[in-house]
Amino acid sequence: MHIGNARTAILNWLLRLKRKGVFILRYDDTDVERSKQEFADGILEDLQWLGITPDRIEHQSKRFERYLDIAEELKRKGRLYPCYETPDELERRRKRQLGRGLPPIYDRAALALTEADRDKLESEGRKPHWRFKLDHRAVAWDDHIRGPQHIDTATLSDPVLVREDGSYLYTLPSVVDDIDFGVTHVIRGEDHVVNTAVQIEIFETLSGASPHFAHHSLLTGADGKGLSKRLGSLSIASMRENGLEPMAVVSLAALLGTSDAIVPHRRVATLVEAFDLQKLSRAPARFDEAELKSLNAKLLHSIPYEEVADELRALGISDGAPFWEAIRGNVTAIAEAKQWHEVIHGRVTLPARANDKELLMEAKRLLPPEPWDRTMWTSWTNALKETTGRKGKELFRPLRLALTGLDHGPELAALLPLIGKAETERRLSS
Repeated sequence: MHIGNARTAILNWLLRLKRKGVFILRYDDTDVERSKQEFADGILEDLQWLGITPDRIEHQSKRFERYLDIAEELKRKGRLYPCYETPDELERRRKRQLGRGLPPIYDRAALALTEADRDKLESEGRKPHWRFKLDHRAVAWDDHIRGPQHIDTATLSDPVLVREDGSYLYTLPSVVDDIDFGVTHVIRGEDHVVNTAVQIEIFETLSGASPHFAHHSLLTGADGKGLSKRLGSLSIASMRENGLEPMAVVSLAALLGTSDAIVPHRRVATLVEAFDLQKLSRAPARFDEAELKSLNAKLLHSIPYEEVADELRALGISDGAPFWEAIRGNVTAIAEAKQWHEVIHGRVTLPARANDKELLMEAKRLLPPEPWDRTMWTSWTNALKETTGRKGKELFRPLRLALTGLDHGPELAALLPLIGKAETERRLSS
């Protein structure tokens, strides 16, 4: 999954929680050759990482007999008709129509074929694909995000529902599933708006009613351009591997394009409380990886140790709450905790500048006995100020470089009790 379809899943999940409904994960796996079990497993793993636990899982590949029954019903009703044009023939016809200033939609030439015509074509080895005969009328619905919508299906080609090899395109199986599973609400991207008009006609032909639809705007990048589904950094798997927190991803996906402030939520319940489809704007929502990382950092800065303990242990860090509370303000992802773990337990060897040696020797001499707590830092540096006359940057920068090898980082008041006196003395002597 990538951030675009993850956002769709998250919006559906929030509606399920808000309405106390049922969330159906349906695998559109009618293309048996391309549909692999590892792909299905990956989708479920991504959803579960995001905190989404489907109430029901369905596979279209297990429902072919049902789709065949419905296709036959549509044929009997005169709504599904056979067509024999090849892709090349259709393309030439489309170009001719464009050249004549006509819309490039299917002209329903197949409806004029006689039974003898069809027999002749099939004797030549042609197999039909099957199109749904649209009503050529205005199809209207009240979209829960976009408001009142209407599309004249006379401006559309009759859609192919069944390919010549007998396999199904998305359109028919999804309608049949929604009817059979009692689906009441469908939230999906605005690229499906036209498809919705077609599906409503199929719904009404088969059952007389259709679900409620809501079409959200698509995500663009920070530059306003469309996101590519193939960019690895936008996959949920890569976000997981890069140490991002699932609730940071969920928070951003749920709040992008809404009137609510984009802030990190530690609990999905607080997102559900404020969730309302009507808050979603029709304007494209901009996804910025930098904003996600910033949101992730803000989330981590407020998370208690108990909620990250397992992740820290997975990184080989078992220093407990004092370590996390010392460093959490300086990480943007859990994986960065390893850097500060190394600063505390590693062998920092960066030499101090020559004019700081006297300061560091005096600092070593004034080190108080253990045990140390956060107050040790203040009493120790106050003593150093009195004996050396240094203060501010002239005092603290050399100490930080000697003790951590870095000129930035967590408060030394929190780090020193973790480093301990023996290692502190060694570093001050380096």
